[in-house]
Amino acid sequence: MTTHWIPSAFSDRFRSILVAAFALALVGCQLARREPAPDLLLLNGVVITVDATDRIAEAVAIRGEKIIAVGSDAEIGALAGPDTLRIDLAGRAVTPGLIDAHAHFSPGPFNRLDMIDLSYPETTSIRDVQTAIAARAKEVAADQWIQGRGWDEGKLVERRLIVARDLDAVVPDRPVWLSQTMGHYGVANSEALRRAKIGRDTPDPPGGTIDRDADGEPTGVLKETAQDRVTELIPPLTPADRERAIREMVGAFNSECMTGVKDPGISDATWNAYERVRAAGELSVRVFPLWDGGRSLDHARALVAKLSAMAPSDDPDDIIRSRVRGVKVYADGSGGARTAWMYDEWNVDVTGTDVGNRGYPNADPDVLRAMIRMYHDAGLHVSTHAIGDRTIDLVVDTYTEAMRENPKRGLRHGIIHANVPTDHAIDAMVALQRDYDAGYPEPSATFVWWIGDTYAGNFGARARRLNPFATFERRGIVWANGSDYSVTPFPARYGIWAAVARKPALGVYGGDPFGRGEAVGVRTALRAATLWPARQLFLESKIGSIEAGKYADLAVWDRNPYAVATDALEDMRCEITLFGGTVVFEVAGAR
Repeated sequence: MTTHWIPSAFSDRFRSILVAAFALALVGCQLARREPAPDLLLLNGVVITVDATDRIAEAVAIRGEKIIAVGSDAEIGALAGPDTLRIDLAGRAVTPGLIDAHAHFSPGPFNRLDMIDLSYPETTSIRDVQTAIAARAKEVAADQWIQGRGWDEGKLVERRLIVARDLDAVVPDRPVWLSQTMGHYGVANSEALRRAKIGRDTPDPPGGTIDRDADGEPTGVLKETAQDRVTELIPPLTPADRERAIREMVGAFNSECMTGVKDPGISDATWNAYERVRAAGELSVRVFPLWDGGRSLDHARALVAKLSAMAPSDDPDDIIRSRVRGVKVYADGSGGARTAWMYDEWNVDVTGTDVGNRGYPNADPDVLRAMIRMYHDAGLHVSTHAIGDRTIDLVVDTYTEAMRENPKRGLRHGIIHANVPTDHAIDAMVALQRDYDAGYPEPSATFVWWIGDTYAGNFGARARRLNPFATFERRGIVWANGSDYSVTPFPARYGIWAAVARKPALGVYGGDPFGRGEAVGVRTALRAATLWPARQLFLESKIGSIEAGKYADLAVWDRNPYAVATDALEDMRCEITLFGGTVVFEVAGAR
């Protein structure tokens, strides 16, 4: 019987209660029937289950890849056989493996591993940037591009954008491209501009901006689609480079107690790299890839045809072939570049006004609506990048119209970032989640921290509404946290802390530009890094909480997040990570 009238939150709670009852029954049945003993026991811990009641247990039993029981030390210890391995947690906390709902996990134009790291605190001034690129120029062949990533004008002592003349002063004779940490803008030197044929008379491309000085000359700063003129000239990664980068990210995620990710905007080359890494047994992170949805109806038609021909795997345990396929659509720009589409003008330095600038959509709004509708009608999950309040309204209204005209409950369409939603958008999210299992915000709590100084200056008074997690909680809105790596650092513990603390990295505009009115408690923040993103990966019945029958994707920490001060959350240390019952990371002496 289909129970569409049961709200998803209630159905989740009912399911969790049944799972808990099953776990208790299983303990008794195993004793009575002498079923095979567990392979592994975690004992003497604080097991934060993140189930429907947020139950705290002491121990976990694992057989093969799955959790078979959760309970007290006495209950779980009684299941042990002669070959059962025991790990004494010595009072340490266990949580579900953390999941990132939005990270550019696979290598792309903004997070290639061959770029110079220009992030804070490696660089705190334009002079630091110049020193770094001059050093790289001595290391690489004269015909190679010099690339860097991660700079943020909000963290530079000069408090301004890097421009071409800054780069020309140290590397005038070879092309340089430096991507700003948000990936929505960057700076090219004059040689790179020359190769890209960008000059005084070059028009802005649709959905992009070529910044110009008072005399109309390009400054070197390129925003949104204008970046493509330069980045398309940079030699692409080889298949081996892609695989190596994925393997490195898998290890890095596991070292931070992370076991799942939603990777937006992949290509055929990325998909093939994932397949090869998975086939080699080296993908100890569950990945839900979103294909690049493009900017045109022709692209959308071609992608629908391609994905329709790629039948989902029949194996429900396949790590990357979800039964529901997904697409990412870009609807607007960024808060750093002041290109996201807003109802009111952008601010400068909190109280100033960027006169006439309300940002812009990434493509014609009618085209965006038609693309989203095409993907929806094809039965594809859609997550749409929407930062500006005007864009968020467009996205939720498009989802609502699509659902009313062609109801497809359960596609869980997402709103990536959803920075400053209007009251209308929040009402629409409530209705979409309740009626259609769709309209889920996928924000990045770390925006208020890592890029918070730039954001505070650009959003002005609207910063108080940024990432309105407390409002989401009051309205019963489920949201899934993501890092947007490499926009912000990927460790999900930072996102948990940032959702509670709402502190900018440096406090350029004071230590409290976002206020605490939209902060949430650690229990909600942890759920937004475990069970709720598991839903957005369509894996909530398999991961995201510590319950019998689910995969043993588990995280062991050096402290109990429910029992420490807020600022201690930022410094939590991952000690052991299990993926499908196998230890894939551990610090020395952890067991």
